[in-house]
This record gives sequence, C-alpha cells and structure tokens, in this order.
Amino acid sequence: MANKYILDFEKPITDLELKIAEMREISKTIDLGEQITELEAKVEELRSDIYTNLTRWQRVQVARHPDRPYTLDYFQNTFTDFIEIHGDRAFGDDPAIVSGFASLNGKSVAVIGHQKGRDTKSNIYRNFGMPNPEGYRKALRILRLAEKFNKPVICLLDTPGAYPGIEAEDRGQAQAIAENLLVMSKLKVPIVVVVIGEGASGGALGIGVGDRILMLENSWYSVIAPESCSSILWRSWDYKEQAAEALRLTAPDLLQYNVIDRIVKEPIGGAHRSPQIMYGTLRGVLTEEIQTLQQLDVEEMLSARRKKFYSMGVWSE
Repeated sequence: MANKYILDFEKPITDLELKIAEMREISKTIDLGEQITELEAKVEELRSDIYTNLTRWQRVQVARHPDRPYTLDYFQNTFTDFIEIHGDRAFGDDPAIVSGFASLNGKSVAVIGHQKGRDTKSNIYRNFGMPNPEGYRKALRILRLAEKFNKPVICLLDTPGAYPGIEAEDRGQAQAIAENLLVMSKLKVPIVVVVIGEGASGGALGIGVGDRILMLENSWYSVIAPESCSSILWRSWDYKEQAAEALRLTAPDLLQYNVIDRIVKEPIGGAHRSPQIMYGTLRGVLTEEIQTLQQLDVEEMLSARRKKFYSMGVWSE
C-alpha cells in the first residue's frame, strides 16, 4: 500500500527522503553510497523519535490516515477464506459494516467490522464508515450464527460514529445498537474486539462489547470525536488538539483506565507504512487471545465479561 498522504508532523522525514532520492540520481555518476546510507539511518532514527512521542491529536491523525489498512484489508490478509454475508433480512444491506466467516490459522471464526472507502465514490457507498440500523442488525445476525455454531467472534472497530440521519432514526438506530449491546454481553462464545482506527461513540460500541478489548497503537476510542468535543465546549473546531488531550482517547490512556486490555504494537511509522507486518502482528495476537478465551468455562467467561464492563467508571472519594 503506497503512502501517498503526508501528515504535517511527517514533513521533516519527507524532506530527508526527497534528498535521498535526489542523491540516488546523482550517485549514478558520483559514488554517494556512504552518504546515502548515513542519511537513511538518520531518517529511521527521526521517524522512530517522532512516532515514539506523538501527541494525542497526532495519533488521531494517524488513525485517520487514508492509506491505513481498513477492515476488509485485515479480513483478506490477516485471515483466510473470508466469506462475506450480506443483509439483515429485514430492510437491506449496509456496506458500512462488513461481516461473515473466515479462518484464523485454520480455525473458523465470525468476523464483523466497520468499513470506510478510499475515494469519493467508495466513501459514499460505505457512508464514510457510518453504519445505519441495518448494519448493526446484520452484525447481530452474524453474532447469533456464531453462537449457534460455536465460533469465536472478532470485531474490528473503525468508525467516526453511527449515521445520525433522520432515516436512520426512523429505522431504529438507538434500538439496534442497544440490542447488540445486550446480546453481546451474554453471547456464549468468545468475543475479541480490536480498535483498528477510529472508535467513536455508540457507533463503535454497537459492535464493541467483548471479553478482550484491544487497540492498535495509533488508534483512538472515545465517546466523542475531538472536533465535536471542541465544537460543544468552545463553539469552534479550532480547539480539537486541546479536546484530544482532555478526552484521554489514546491506547495508553485507556489501558491505564482499564477500558481496554491490550495495545497491539504497530510498525514504526504506523500501520499504513508496513501493512504486511501489521497483518501478521494482528494475526498472532488474535490467535493468542482466542486460544486463551477458549480454555475458559462459558459461565466463567460471561461472568468476567460482565464484570469488566460493570467496573468501568467506578470511583470513590
């Protein structure tokens, strides 16, 4: 996957890479091999330094990178034999959520995830990754099939939120999300949830209840997006960076607060820089998590799942 989009804080890296490219052209007539090697090492050192010290807002930007792997990329590369299942058998199919069955290291699993588009046409088709009620009901259909056939469930979260349109409300958006929360809280098969990009509000939580909640290193998960928070608190989107800091929405923040269970390491430069490495890393993590959960008794697993969510937000003075 080519990296075509440059984030503001990546510009020093890009400038050095352009200089290396120029030197490679010159080296066709003059030997600059040693200087190029030194500069390449400097680029990697700079990239490591930048990505090790990202601010919360910068992590939000990385999570939204247009070259970042999306759900279907993981379904087709982390898993094998993916078979998509369409429709909720009530209204229609919602392309903003993709679901079906796949193999994870030879073991059958149910997979569900939000899907964005990569250009204007596909983004309109996918509704920019914002599901309608039929998307959540399609997910519910897969959840029930997974329980019926005793297959673990893996959910990938990457959405700016559930679609807020009038037609979505007419078709029962809140009810669809609420029913998923209820069903997932007591589903008798293991559920592993991974935030792979954006995890915004109830749109993410609608397929986000599980035994293990994981986040990719440069993803974010929050009740509201920084821009929307800024708009509410400051009546302007100009304070999105301050909002991101206040929301504590990054993986390290949420691990500290026990909202998530594990951070999945990304390649230096983000998942979009080395997607094949990211696919392999996630495959290994998911295999490990599923194997651990399958060793638990069903009632023990359900009890731990409920306890996880009951304990969130509990505090004392």
